[in-house]
Amino acid sequence: MSWLPCTVGRSLEVSDPILSRPAGRFAADVATDRSGTIETEGCGSGKERPQVGLFDVLRGRRRGGGTATDRAADLRYLQQWVAEHTGVEAFVEPKTTVTDVTVVLVAADGEWTRRRAGGYAGARRLSDRLKIPIYDVQKVGYPQRMRDYDARKRIERKRAAREELDR
Repeated sequence: MSWLPCTVGRSLEVSDPILSRPAGRFAADVATDRSGTIETEGCGSGKERPQVGLFDVLRGRRRGGGTATDRAADLRYLQQWVAEHTGVEAFVEPKTTVTDVTVVLVAADGEWTRRRAGGYAGARRLSDRLKIPIYDVQKVGYPQRMRDYDARKRIERKRAAREELDR
């Protein structure tokens, strides 16, 4: 028998757990000092244990912006990418609910890559270090060559899939 936290002053007994499991402090919880638990004090059954929600582990997974080795690997990748492509420009994307500030590097032919930038200041430092121009995507938008490149690649993928089916 499993149990669920009490509702309206009592505990519920169930045969299978329902989208919850016994609490444990996850690394993300320790970092944010939030337990992600449902407090069950005062329910009065004597079986009270805190529960952790199903998605609590996923929510705190990427807090802190990555490690120094992640940033160093991103920098090495971007340096290599700039060296292999011509006419590269950087476009800074704003922070969203899902991602931190990112930078999109776009080559002259429209090929592009995206990586975390370490904030707006990090994007500016990256631009200085790579010696490429940098633009704010909210002010200037994405370049047309980037959309054209994506459209070309989409057509090539469809063609390849069609040829694969014809064999």
